[in-house]
Amino acid sequence: MIPKKSALEKEWQRLVKQEEKFLNKRQEKKISYLNQKLEGKVPEKLQGMLDKAFVKAFALVFEKGTGIIEKTYKKEEIEQNRKIQEYTIELKQDRRSLRKLTNTAAQSGLKNLVVSGVMGIGMGAVGVGIPDIPVLTSMILKSIYEIALRYGYTYDSEEERQYILLLIQGAISYERPLLEVDEAINSYIAKGVFAKKLPLKEQIEETAQGLSKELLYMKFLQGIPIVGVVGGAYDALYMRQITEYAELKYRRRYLVETKRLGNMS
Repeated sequence: MIPKKSALEKEWQRLVKQEEKFLNKRQEKKISYLNQKLEGKVPEKLQGMLDKAFVKAFALVFEKGTGIIEKTYKKEEIEQNRKIQEYTIELKQDRRSLRKLTNTAAQSGLKNLVVSGVMGIGMGAVGVGIPDIPVLTSMILKSIYEIALRYGYTYDSEEERQYILLLIQGAISYERPLLEVDEAINSYIAKGVFAKKLPLKEQIEETAQGLSKELLYMKFLQGIPIVGVVGGAYDALYMRQITEYAELKYRRRYLVETKRLGNMS
């Protein structure tokens, strides 16, 4: 007889398929028609300005902004609901209970996605590009923080911040760089330590450079009144990529630790 797979094994298989789908979609970077049209029109100094803006935004949020972000969601309620869900999972040992927790985490970023798109479009309408970066950075971290909480993880230690920055890097990468970041994240989840630990400042700079390179053309376009709504709308697109990847990797972390602790058969 073929042994019946446990709820945990089934969820693991589902996760692996979704991770493979995410990676496969990003094995080749396709340059959009809009980016092709904008190539050569973007001032050379804009890349450096975006780098600095993202570095400053991440440093500011990590240093002073986490408490402010926490006021935008009900942290205690999220933690309480997670404990109830985990108790139900341990008690029932079924896939339905486990899926409820993972689906709740996956849906937590939808509201932030809408808000980010609306704000990006609004700023683009009046020609605001670079000043939008602190807002976008805060929304990205807010979404990741909420996903982390729903899986039972904190986000205010230096190690957790390195993990979050790696998630962002992976979500906006393509081809080999994406596979390398993905491997580093999976290694950390499996072993509990980073194979390569960088100072937080360097990690912030690396993440900022990746974001600024990816968003260069859109932030240039967003700085032009009226037509900037197109550039602003891309905030939601990148938010979606980041929250999707972050949820997958927090879910992997949760399933690995659940199996390790023996909370499900």
